[in-house]
Amino acid sequence: MHALNPNSISVYVHWPFCIAKCPYCDFNSHVRETVDEGKMAAALTTEIDYYARLVGARSVKSVFFGGGTPSLMSATTVDAVINRLSKRFSINDDVEITLEANPTSVEAGKFDDFSKAGVNRVSLGIQALNTRDLIALGREHSLKEAFEAIELSQKYFKRSNFDLIYARMGQSVSDWQKELHQALKIANGHLSLYQLTIEPGTPFYGQFRSGKIIIPDEDTAAEMYDLTNQICENFGYKIYEVSNYARVGEQSKHNLTYWKYSDYIGIGAGAHGRITLAGQTFATMQYKKPETWLKAVQMNGNATKVMENLSQKAMAEEMIMMGLRLTDGVAYSDFKNRIGADIEKFIAVDSLNLLKSQGFVSGETPDRIQLTKKGRPLLNQILGQILA
Repeated sequence: MHALNPNSISVYVHWPFCIAKCPYCDFNSHVRETVDEGKMAAALTTEIDYYARLVGARSVKSVFFGGGTPSLMSATTVDAVINRLSKRFSINDDVEITLEANPTSVEAGKFDDFSKAGVNRVSLGIQALNTRDLIALGREHSLKEAFEAIELSQKYFKRSNFDLIYARMGQSVSDWQKELHQALKIANGHLSLYQLTIEPGTPFYGQFRSGKIIIPDEDTAAEMYDLTNQICENFGYKIYEVSNYARVGEQSKHNLTYWKYSDYIGIGAGAHGRITLAGQTFATMQYKKPETWLKAVQMNGNATKVMENLSQKAMAEEMIMMGLRLTDGVAYSDFKNRIGADIEKFIAVDSLNLLKSQGFVSGETPDRIQLTKKGRPLLNQILGQILA
């Protein structure tokens, strides 16, 4: 049971702090008045040492600083992490090092330093290109700061991405069409475009349930999705994953690690990982609460709360769930190499054939399972039907 490339690995670094919690967010993020960054940096590098000993000599193909809001970190901390990684692993010449950033002027002002520390790709959480919606989404930046951050990101980093959320409160199809055109004119090869989802446990959930916020209905949202694909395609941005669009060669290497079910280490509070050791794949998860995580690293040299040896069935399901997010789908040969068995063992073949006949799954690619344009928006329902 081998990883797609057992010699290479990606690294995810979680920075769990935010200035404020966005009302739609259900990620592991925390608001703290003060953060002892020296202790956090020391703990992150200690976890790198631990995982380097565990996984052995591998080359790092991508690093991703996610959060939370990693751009709240000082460049010194980012530099310390990248340095430690290059001491403990060999780093590919074409390594992709991405940092998620908020477009507030304070954070954008650090771009030059982040770039000097080794970050070569930035992903900006813009979310909306009008003031009313930025306020409604609880964002901390102004529209002016959004445009300035996009410009700065392209000045200091070879590659960049920004996120937008659509099917927002009160948004019409023509509103979105105009905004998307505006975004594509200033984008630099990659865009992440997410449909607003109301997640249980978030402030938006309560407001939605009580009718305080109204979002476009399913038909309108589906129309927006189709339009998004069409407009992006016209601009040379091909959809390669449910919510990600890129020009040729600009896809996120790091995110492809997840979707293609390759190995990655997760360090930092609440980070997840998938690592293959002696032919067995393990799911790892670090303690979520920053204070608990920090204490555990200081005491034990790591804060891994969960290290679960995944069964073949669990791996198969994860690989199918992740892989079907990609427009290329899951190649049968990749699946067999990674899981050690044929894909038919884990899927309901009758359901798959029915979905093919209904046009939700492609019938034209006999060597892979691939959703059609019509099937992509229904990913979760399709997974429910084909996972045996």
